[in-house]
Amino acid sequence: MSPRATPEHPVPGNAVCLDLRAPLHDPDGVVRAALDVPQPIGDRRFLVVDDADQLVAHQLLHERLSSHGPARIVCLAVGTPGQRSLRRSLTLRPRNAGVLWVLDDPDDAALRPLVDVLAGPEVFKAVLEALAGVVHGVAVPAARVLEHDLTDEARARSWRQAVEGLAGPDVPAQAPAAKGAPAELAALLDESVPPSLADHVWLPAHGRAGGLLLTCEEALDDAVEGYTRVRGPAGFLAASGRSPDLPGDIERLADCLRRFRTAVADAFTAAGGSRLTAEHRGHLRDRGVELPEMPREISRAGIVPALRDHTYELIGRGLPLRSVAARLAALSTRTAPAGSAARLVRLDEICSTDEVNRLAAQHFFTAGGSRPAAAATTGALAFLAGLWPLLGWALGPAVGVLAALLAHLMQRRRPNRSPDGRLDGGGSTGTAPRLAGGLVGGAVGAAVGQALGLPLWAGAAAVTVAVAVVLTLALRDWTRAVDDWWARADPERAGTVLREIHQLVIRTAVHDWLFADVRHHCSDGAGAVARLLRSLATTADTYAYGTAREHAYDSGPERAGPVPSGDAAWSWQDWDDSAGDDLWSDGPDGPGLSDDPGLSGGPGLSDGPGPSGGPEDPDPWARKPAPSAPVPPPRSGVASPSPAWLERRHGDGGPALVDTLVADLVEGTVRILDGCWAGIERDPANAGRLPLDERLTELLDETRIRLERDVAASPPPGGATRRERPDAARLTGVAPDAVARLIADDDPDLAVPMCGPEHLRLLSHDPSSVRQVRFVPESMRRGATGDDIWRGTAEDVEWTGGGRHAGVLRLVPLRPDVVRIVRAEEAGAP
Repeated sequence: MSPRATPEHPVPGNAVCLDLRAPLHDPDGVVRAALDVPQPIGDRRFLVVDDADQLVAHQLLHERLSSHGPARIVCLAVGTPGQRSLRRSLTLRPRNAGVLWVLDDPDDAALRPLVDVLAGPEVFKAVLEALAGVVHGVAVPAARVLEHDLTDEARARSWRQAVEGLAGPDVPAQAPAAKGAPAELAALLDESVPPSLADHVWLPAHGRAGGLLLTCEEALDDAVEGYTRVRGPAGFLAASGRSPDLPGDIERLADCLRRFRTAVADAFTAAGGSRLTAEHRGHLRDRGVELPEMPREISRAGIVPALRDHTYELIGRGLPLRSVAARLAALSTRTAPAGSAARLVRLDEICSTDEVNRLAAQHFFTAGGSRPAAAATTGALAFLAGLWPLLGWALGPAVGVLAALLAHLMQRRRPNRSPDGRLDGGGSTGTAPRLAGGLVGGAVGAAVGQALGLPLWAGAAAVTVAVAVVLTLALRDWTRAVDDWWARADPERAGTVLREIHQLVIRTAVHDWLFADVRHHCSDGAGAVARLLRSLATTADTYAYGTAREHAYDSGPERAGPVPSGDAAWSWQDWDDSAGDDLWSDGPDGPGLSDDPGLSGGPGLSDGPGPSGGPEDPDPWARKPAPSAPVPPPRSGVASPSPAWLERRHGDGGPALVDTLVADLVEGTVRILDGCWAGIERDPANAGRLPLDERLTELLDETRIRLERDVAASPPPGGATRRERPDAARLTGVAPDAVARLIADDDPDLAVPMCGPEHLRLLSHDPSSVRQVRFVPESMRRGATGDDIWRGTAEDVEWTGGGRHAGVLRLVPLRPDVVRIVRAEEAGAP
């Protein structure tokens, strides 16, 4: 039988096929296996392949098919060229049953495509209805069928590419991004603080850490305020400028910062990395960290649904399983709580011991710039003041002394010295160079002024300018020197450190303490899904490159290429008595038409071993069914030509084939994963070991069978019906034009009868009694290829939901005296 309707993988919706032909070792087992195949109640359909001379003997087997409820049966009775009559039991009477008598003794290669066609629900129904309208419900089939399929190479290539598209190659883990992830996962990835906790006080002032933080902030505020006062003219010239104690404030800031850092490190160490408990909350509260209740934005219950949505979103973007697994593994690593102790490294980066020591260190105070420049500047100003005749001898040196006194005042009021002298970083303001430069410049200026004899107003102006410039330069040098010293001490850096430590405490409290259980759950869940996906990918690879090779893609003899229709030319117009007389000299009552098998010597009615099933048969397995299956496996070996009524057209695969297969596999994989999320929610640590190999193998088997049956034109069972299937041309690469021409052609001579010329006398003489069934897979008229070429097609076409065969099936009735209805008691049945 057809490998596309094997008993291990029955085609959903198709009639159940069973083979009762001899030799049959366990007919009851074959029937039981057929009855065990699930079918809708009230719509049980069976396609029975039987020996034509055993229909009466197998009456009880046929009756048992209706033991579970009403059933419809199409019996494909296989005869031999020597048969001239058919005995049919009442069980196979219309309207629920019918018989197709095949008289040319076909082998399995010829029967396989015929069974594929008849097993489809649309064709099965149409044939059964057609048989109900012929005499005795028995007809000889004639057919012309086109088969659109793939070459073996194309099928193997597309299957390999589809499995590779599902599994994908090994890829390195990529850092997960919060953007695009569900909100529950994004909150764990970007270490953000939920809005509901934005106003929470993590370090209350009455606690240890909070008190130290407050002290640090107060010391920093005092230092900044003192710096602001010192750097101006009041800090330089006024007595109030001595009140701030900048070195003391900075020392207090450094000491508080050191103690605050120690308190935070102690809290990080005490809480550890385990899930948060009441005991942990108590330890943290003792160290000044107050934790709130779990925020409403995130919970353990929402993690697995978020993981499911994220996984399906990644799969939906076309990422293969291993790429999705790599991203989920990275997510697992990223969300795994390392414990608050791991934050100590970041704490050291923010506030190291060297940073605290640098803050507490004393920095030298320097004012006035370079000493030669200071002496030259002071000398120039003293020279200018000394130009006043006579008075210049006193005013010139006095300007130099003023500059030196201002430099000395800078030295006395330098900001790195405590008022009590306890802390002093030292300083240099250039007093001596200014005094020396001023005295020399004043004397020189007085001499020059005496010689020039400048007017009084010029000397007064020169003195005024010199004094003003000296004061201005002194204030400038003071401000610059204080700013330079403040920049080198950089106490405001402590403010940045305090803020970063505070933020570190908040992130640690949220993600390492509050979210510890959620992060554990997310990490375990993501890791479990990653392991499941890797396992599925490995199973797919093993199937594609291991066990799949055992199936091969050679479906048996029907893979042979198309052959001519045969040498015997035959026409439906040859139905006349003369043709029959030429073939037979005996009438219908001759021995060839005897109802008694004991009186017939023809081999067609013999119960003994025949040429197709006897001991000398070179292939005894050709008709032997599987031990526990209603349909035997395909025969391999020497390839047989295609039957004359079948024309095969093999394509190299269309542009949508691989994508369709991958989409079907992905949908099936998602359905497999759907059953895993409850286990991941319940026990994520062990959910990654769920055995999914068998279910994926079943999915791969089902998809591979659909690939062989109809090039994946039919949707997968249980799959998403909303996704539009590509048309057959885009799957096979074979245009449906020939099918359209065949269906539109009403020439009866196109159909090839499944009997020999010697059987023409047995057929009905009335061509109008012939019933015809046209059938075309729905996939052949879908898509862009389906609008124009199907115009003019007969309206009685059965559009089938699957399959790769299209054509015309003509059911030719037999003469009334050829078929005899036999009751069970007449046949001597037990």
